[in-house]
Amino acid sequence: MKVSVDLDLCEANGICVGIAPDVFELDDEDQLHILTADVPDDRLGDVEDAVAQCPKAALKLQ
Repeated sequence: MKVSVDLDLCEANGICVGIAPDVFELDDEDQLHILTADVPDDRLGDVEDAVAQCPKAALKLQ
């Protein structure tokens, strides 16, 4: 599975970073970066939680 972010929707709340810091990162300018677009099987649960908890629905898992 792949995770992506719609930067037009993202408010850089950092909830996803708190859930999966090895997958998501906020830079010094509060822009979200996806460190691993191809989600490893052992991280899928946390990434699904991050997608579900994104307050702006900016994250997508495909």
